Amino acid sequence: MEKIILEIVQQAKEASRVIATQTTEIKDKVLRSIGENLQKNSALILQENKKDIDEAEKLSLSKALIDRLLIDEKRIDNMVRELSNIINLKDPVGEVEDFIVLPNALKTGKMRVPIGVIGIIYESRPNVTLDTSALCIKSGNAIILKGGSEAFYSNVVLAQIIRDTLKEHGLPEDIVQYINTKDRKAVTHLLKQHEYIDIIIPRGGPNLIKKVVEESSIPVIKHDAGVCHLYLDKDYDKDIAIDIIINSKAQRPGVCNALECLLIHKEVESEFLLEIINALKENEIEVRGCSRIKEVANVKEATDDDWGREFLDKILAVRVVNNYQDAVDFIARYSSQHTDGIITSNYSKAMKFTQEVDSSAVIVNASTRFNDGGQLGFGSEMGISTQKLHVRGPMGLKDLTCCKNIIFGEGQIRC
Repeated sequence: MEKIILEIVQQAKEASRVIATQTTEIKDKVLRSIGENLQKNSALILQENKKDIDEAEKLSLSKALIDRLLIDEKRIDNMVRELSNIINLKDPVGEVEDFIVLPNALKTGKMRVPIGVIGIIYESRPNVTLDTSALCIKSGNAIILKGGSEAFYSNVVLAQIIRDTLKEHGLPEDIVQYINTKDRKAVTHLLKQHEYIDIIIPRGGPNLIKKVVEESSIPVIKHDAGVCHLYLDKDYDKDIAIDIIINSKAQRPGVCNALECLLIHKEVESEFLLEIINALKENEIEVRGCSRIKEVANVKEATDDDWGREFLDKILAVRVVNNYQDAVDFIARYSSQHTDGIITSNYSKAMKFTQEVDSSAVIVNASTRFNDGGQLGFGSEMGISTQKLHVRGPMGLKDLTCCKNIIFGEGQIRC
């Protein structure tokens, strides 16, 4: 396995030099062809995805997790649409920023260039295979993909369609590599290839993130758990509160920007609190509440383990807090710094919340589901980074580049 991984990373390094120099026109042609080939091969994709779904059902995975694995005709159409969105994005490669003329007449600026070889280790969602490959192609990077065993067949077929398309256009298929094995040792070997891989991105549960951070000799950009909170302030707008809460939790409960914990100010009326709980139940959400919630509604009692937990399921922890500061302190303790929000009609409090809550996205009076590259106008994303270097929040096209200094002279020498 170690020898196989070494061959893969060496091939990716060579291929990265080729894709880095391609024009926007060529890269966009490749992406357009990938979309066409996805549609031509839709029956094969659905066939391979069914193998993953059948395995997931045998393992009794939750409905929310199976939903993350599922590919249907609609989701293939969405994949093609995402490719079109990436094609329409401005190519950052070659852009020159901060161009100045120095007193000695040297002209200098910072040129955006591809990072090189990106490694991504991810779980569940097979659309990640397509989205991340497309972003790397457009930004001039090579990518090495290692998906989870639960989406093995789906990932393999998607990666092969991409590789075949690259070959059709006379480009190295090794620009996109998929590590085609369920052997867990592959990840361990991959994480030591700092000579060939420039950045590694783990995207998944806490065990995966922990393994990568502890074992990697490659710089890591974490795309960590989404323990997302909403705080319903005493100064709330009744007309929007329930819709925001329901959309945040129920629209797609198995994704990283879905709501996992609702905090409610103690002065929110019991009648309205009961409306919220009933609305959640109508959307098949299991509520796990603190003792104060249980006084007004028939819900399951929350345990200490339910605070700070990413359920990725139709389960929501709900807690009453004494005041705004208690809510902020609770979020500071239990949030994963992914997405946290406030529902309030108090402008000063809203602005204070945006300053005091330390997360990749802080949302005022809107669903947590908006912390997403496509929703924020970045196109698709490599994931949502929960750390502060080199990117925070949705990692899009521009974030897959770095800058190098370019300097133009006319014979100047340094004294």
